Amino acid sequence: METSRQHRALALLACSSLAWSGAVAQAQGTSPARGAAKRMEALQQQLTEQGRQIEVLRQQAQEQEARYRELQERLQTQEARSAPPPESKPAATEVADTGPRPVRVGVAPSSSDASAVPEVAPIFDQPGILTPRGKYVIEPSLQYAYSSNNRVALVGYTVIPALLIGLVDVREVKRNTLTAALAGRWGITNRLELEAKLPYVYRSDSTISREIFTGSANERVFDTSGRSVGDIELAARYQLNEGKGNWPYMIGSLRFKTRTGKDPFEVVTDCVTRCIGNTTGTGLPLDLPTGSGFYSLQTGLTWLLPTDPAVFFGSFTYTHNFGRDNLSRLVLNGEREFIGSVKPGNIFGVNFGMGLALNERSSFSVGVELNSIGKTKQNGMPVVTSVRTQLGSLNLGYSYRVSDKTAVNVTVGAGLTRDTPDLTLTVRVPMSF
Repeated sequence: METSRQHRALALLACSSLAWSGAVAQAQGTSPARGAAKRMEALQQQLTEQGRQIEVLRQQAQEQEARYRELQERLQTQEARSAPPPESKPAATEVADTGPRPVRVGVAPSSSDASAVPEVAPIFDQPGILTPRGKYVIEPSLQYAYSSNNRVALVGYTVIPALLIGLVDVREVKRNTLTAALAGRWGITNRLELEAKLPYVYRSDSTISREIFTGSANERVFDTSGRSVGDIELAARYQLNEGKGNWPYMIGSLRFKTRTGKDPFEVVTDCVTRCIGNTTGTGLPLDLPTGSGFYSLQTGLTWLLPTDPAVFFGSFTYTHNFGRDNLSRLVLNGEREFIGSVKPGNIFGVNFGMGLALNERSSFSVGVELNSIGKTKQNGMPVVTSVRTQLGSLNLGYSYRVSDKTAVNVTVGAGLTRDTPDLTLTVRVPMSF
């Protein structure tokens, strides 16, 4: 109905236009038929031009629609690669799939990277990413540790709580340790890797104290240092599962530590005869050891749980220290003090933390590490002065990927207990081949 009305209106308008054109043409001395022909020709040209413009617009619309479909298909492919498992996908995402989607900024991971364990800045000694099959990783590292400790020893007896008869031994110890290491990892399979680590240790201690068992009131500074190869370590790690669904990646590890470093029982102690009885000297070693002097075997379980954009990780470890028999240590004048059999305490350890990817090249990690060391036993009995020691540290790590094969990792640790080093700074540069 509306269309017919429009047609009638157009017809009336055309008749009016023709009548007006005839009147004007007659007034100007032109026939009405000739004026109508010129007007119809002008209208025909306008319609032709408008049709051409409409065709151009239609072609542009088709091209834009084709580009939109191409972008939509590319976006669907990227989302399929980076999407979480179906059971962890929220319901709102399914509804949003029916409408237009915004284009994500950045580069989506490839299909090979989507199934790999995500990289985080390593802040503990147990790396959580296994070396791929047939690949090698060479990791030079440098670690600096500083610790200070004050000790007060009372040798005598008290008459009343405010009066002491005897000697007071006050010591302030400042320790600096610099460890340069070269570690190598080899991927046997995609789930198994082997590692070897060769450290070189430099240590220096400064002790402010008095000579023990003497009446001297003068304090002096006792400086000593030591440098040598440390204890070589061998390790193996195996990935236990695929980490599908809501399950974390589980990695089992086995680490064996040798005693290739300088033995603490072979360094000379500052004593005239023996470090027991009424003798003079500080009782401190003249040359610092660079190894523990004992073999140890550590087992551990590491877990990683990726939850975009963070990765949670941690590990549980147990270290068994093997004892030694018929031990003795050197004192001045080439004499030896017999010690007997010594068995260091075993160590329970746990650490946990979180890694956050800042961008495609850098990541940040924070974590806490706790270790509980048992009592040391001598000749089958706990040493009288030995107690269980608790070590705790807070670690902050940053990782930057220089290239596809090289990265730089920096870790800063702060001691949370008195027995833990006050500060540790570690720099690692893993290079894959």
